[in-house]
Amino acid sequence: MNRLSGLDLLRAIAILWVMLFHSWIVGGLGDPFQPIGDYGWMGVDLFFVLSGYLIGYQVLKPLSLRQPLHFAEFYRRRTYRILPAFLVVLAVYAWFPSWREAPGMQPAWQFLTFTLNLLIDYQHNEAFSHAWSLCVEEQFYLVFPALAWLLTRRPSLPVTLCVGSVIVAAGMLLRAYAARHNLDYLENIYYPTYTRLDGLLAGVTLAAIQAYRPSVWSLLQRNGNILTLIGLAVVGIAIWLFRDRLTFMPSVFGFPLLSFGIALLVAACAGRQGLGRWRVPGTGWIAGMSYSLYLSHKLALHAVARWLAAHPAVHGWVAFVLYAVAITLLGTLLHYGVEQPFLRLRDRRAASRMPAAIGQADVSAG
Repeated sequence: MNRLSGLDLLRAIAILWVMLFHSWIVGGLGDPFQPIGDYGWMGVDLFFVLSGYLIGYQVLKPLSLRQPLHFAEFYRRRTYRILPAFLVVLAVYAWFPSWREAPGMQPAWQFLTFTLNLLIDYQHNEAFSHAWSLCVEEQFYLVFPALAWLLTRRPSLPVTLCVGSVIVAAGMLLRAYAARHNLDYLENIYYPTYTRLDGLLAGVTLAAIQAYRPSVWSLLQRNGNILTLIGLAVVGIAIWLFRDRLTFMPSVFGFPLLSFGIALLVAACAGRQGLGRWRVPGTGWIAGMSYSLYLSHKLALHAVARWLAAHPAVHGWVAFVLYAVAITLLGTLLHYGVEQPFLRLRDRRAASRMPAAIGQADVSAG
């Protein structure tokens, strides 16, 4: 799947929004921009929908053509894509405690097994907690290809819709139980994979439409402007619903609503109308850097905050520029020093292998 400027725009928005949200580590954005940062956690949901769509299409397209899935190749490419940069950042967090944005950190084995989001004690171990979303995606990568293969051996739209409905309903019921019993929001609603599959499923649904219903997909693409307007409206309603995000209604109904709105925007950006025709300079570069930026930005925020503590005269927009520069420099170092060399190594090794049916396009989220 070729890179599309609209999807790059969404990915750039997602990472910038997430980093603005995490600015609370250093005191937040302040008025009048603080509301922008407060809703920046939605950038992760945007990443989820993008991942569900892009990875979903890689898996479902060959299945729709009755081609075999090369599972080993898929996981090989995922390994090269995800692990090198992740392991470097994890090593920094584990070996240099003073560089962390918070003192406490979950055991390294939970990061290495991508079970952090299911076991985290956030109140005491906040450092590198943003790896929770990577755990969700890794668990999705592990399960989805096999599930898709099973469901498409004897394709049945009712069965597929039933499976998707059960996943969404189960997540809503689990969130409802946690909200009704006042369980910890982060550990029981926000972080667990089984409560956060709405976005990934919304993206997979788009991929399934494109792979199995090309006429419907073409109709959606021809109406990109309408999808953009409706998508923005739905996301706006979700933002309004999440104005008190810890309460029952947004906890239960907010995530599927937000995912639906984002999915409409992703569908629009996957074409040449609506947001899909926007070519914003720099967004392609930011999108390509998004994984490294996501992994490392809290380290950069903390480093600058420590330096500013010793230089109280530096504040305001100058401090903001310093944060932005530090985040960019550290993300660039990780991207070009670790992420890109391993991607090139992966491609060199793949050149002598039989081309795989899946895994040819890369995406990462946060």
